[in-house]
Amino acid sequence: MANESKTYLPAGMPAPEATRDGLDREFWDAAKRHELVVQKCNSCGTFQFGPEWICHKCHTLELGWHRVSGRGRVYSWERVWHPAHPALKSACPYIVVVVELPDAGNVRMVGNLLGDPAREVPFDAPVEAVFEDHPEGFTLIQWQLA
Repeated sequence: MANESKTYLPAGMPAPEATRDGLDREFWDAAKRHELVVQKCNSCGTFQFGPEWICHKCHTLELGWHRVSGRGRVYSWERVWHPAHPALKSACPYIVVVVELPDAGNVRMVGNLLGDPAREVPFDAPVEAVFEDHPEGFTLIQWQLA
């Protein structure tokens, strides 16, 4: 199944394409290459997410992007019962996770957890990034239990 695109959004759901303002461009470009990157300070080495113009620790403007493994652990999660958009009505319930990335200073990312939405998700459960390519030319990052 080479180059077969698989998406998890319900029909009619507008794709949440990011507006590339320059600050997060490398994050979305990396996602399109099926790589996960996190901002890292070139001066003090601190990781941070989401993207910012200055380092949270030393306040320098010398930030870069660092490729990480795409593996993490569940820090927290929530089962969503009420759709945020009418097209999500048939997708409810679904699970949203906060994922901690150990190889990026334990920064946290939020995303959907793929699979059975009725299951219980153990805290600290290992997860891995799943890259969801869209025909409009962008890629979203989802999570699945590893």
